[in-house]
Amino acid sequence: MRRLDAEAVERELARLGASLGRPLAVAAETGSTNDDARSAAAAGAPHGAAFLADAQTQGRGRGGRSWHSPPGENLYLSVVLRPGLPASSVAPIALVMGLAVASVVDRHLARLASPPHLGDGAVAEVRLKWPNDVLAGGRKLAGILVEAQLRGDCVSSAIVGVGLNVHTSSFPPELSERATSLAMLGIADVPRELLAAELLQAIGDAAARFEAGKLAPFAEDLARMDWLRGRRVEVAGVAGVAAGIDPEGHLLIRGEDGVLRAVAAGEVSVITG
Repeated sequence: MRRLDAEAVERELARLGASLGRPLAVAAETGSTNDDARSAAAAGAPHGAAFLADAQTQGRGRGGRSWHSPPGENLYLSVVLRPGLPASSVAPIALVMGLAVASVVDRHLARLASPPHLGDGAVAEVRLKWPNDVLAGGRKLAGILVEAQLRGDCVSSAIVGVGLNVHTSSFPPELSERATSLAMLGIADVPRELLAAELLQAIGDAAARFEAGKLAPFAEDLARMDWLRGRRVEVAGVAGVAAGIDPEGHLLIRGEDGVLRAVAAGEVSVITG
């Protein structure tokens, strides 16, 4: 098992001209990189401070659910953002960060001689599942966790955490049918240090665009990458067919009565059969 090399990450950040990633902290093991970043932000860490770990003992996703975080296999990355945004505007940033992660994955998939396939023969296209998951062939490849700290009506800091499955070749039984990794998609030769730098570059670019124009600059990509669109779903007590994402980042659901409803948050269940 090869540990993450902080100097290699810094070299890649410099080569790419990334706006984030400094200062950079790389740990062999931590409880949660999001917790590390949040503590640092409270102590005054600047915009762009980044935290990586080879393993997490308390990695988590939305709703406090645990995140599979074995040592030496994947990327566990959190970054401090200090956007000049009112608190009411920050919620959709998870979608924007999902698009940033998906763009990095898409570039590496494009290098393959043929499109990646899953075991059932389906093409593993990269898509975004509202509100914060990156999927490949319908299986979870990455998750984004955004935790904002407020000062009055403004965002003091926003911690963006990314868990990207990179080298994992097998998952626990409860995840085996729902998760995938870059290695399982045929991308086994990309150093995690390069991926970390590319993610930080993409996150920085996306954050700047979001601060300037909210979701408007991302509307086309959101529509193209929306995995839920056209599927029957239920979320927050609302059931129907997913009909896209509105300019505020809400999931649109058209009910059996034909009425279009906007859902701000919740856990999505896809209705099959």
